[in-house]
Amino acid sequence: MEKERLYIIAGPTAAGKSALAVELAKEIGGEVISGDSMQVYRGMDIGTAKITKEESEGIPHHLIDCVDPWEEWNVARFVEEAHKLIPQIRSRGHIPIVAGGTGFYLHALAYGAEFSPEETGGAIRRELERRSATEEGREELFRELSRVDPEGARQIHPHNLKRVIRALEYFYQNGEPISAHNARLRQKESPYDLRYYVLSRPRQELYRRIDARVDQMMREGLVQEVRGLLEKGCRGDMVSMQGLGYKEIIAYLMGETDLEEAVRVLKRDTRHFAKRQLTWFRREEALWIQAEEGETPRELLGKIREGFGENTPCN
Repeated sequence: MEKERLYIIAGPTAAGKSALAVELAKEIGGEVISGDSMQVYRGMDIGTAKITKEESEGIPHHLIDCVDPWEEWNVARFVEEAHKLIPQIRSRGHIPIVAGGTGFYLHALAYGAEFSPEETGGAIRRELERRSATEEGREELFRELSRVDPEGARQIHPHNLKRVIRALEYFYQNGEPISAHNARLRQKESPYDLRYYVLSRPRQELYRRIDARVDQMMREGLVQEVRGLLEKGCRGDMVSMQGLGYKEIIAYLMGETDLEEAVRVLKRDTRHFAKRQLTWFRREEALWIQAEEGETPRELLGKIREGFGENTPCN
């Protein structure tokens, strides 16, 4: 049976994935499914660099503004919703393009990961979340993960509470490290005719783009956005509020730091995050698109066309 084609545009934050996905969609008649774990949240626009109506150029985008910040969103829900959207997009005569930087989400979709009901929540998770209510508890959870799954811990930032809890939850449910599970998943053949691309840039240019993006977020009103979310009842310990741009500004609003230091930490941690994203994507069977400074999305699309040859990893 012939596999159906699925495009993935991945890469580190601020690399230009959204613009490239729009250009590709215009070229092939596509619709974009967001593979970002934070852009699903309503009211979190500036800090997640959510694509605007103007930037989307009329291309339909999905899995953006799906849930409120206090609702649950995880990889199982992402895969479930994406599996619903893909045939719907095809029924309209369009081609699905998944774009984002959450590597675990993209890989789970690309290689057909399945999730049992126990993996989407339950008593173990509730206990881990209870223990994570304090800073001391969060640090202990990461030390615990480092003991039971040192390889998995190396792939997760200690402040990424969502992934720390998920990794520990998997270990206690299944008796094996989640890093072993992920390694097995990488050996699976994709159920799709996969066109997997990773957009990258020279490190110093990527870091400049990250710093410029943070400065733009501040000009657009990131502080006001976070303040508004807190006024609506969001709390700093919510998964949504642990995202980059939110936890740093919350620390400022709570009087734990000044604004200049919050911005410095946000830029630093976003650069570190981009490095971890690149480490993840290097393990994927993907064609890398190296963007040079000043190249337009149209020019980058030309590189994708050139990559359709017989010797590319995506064919």
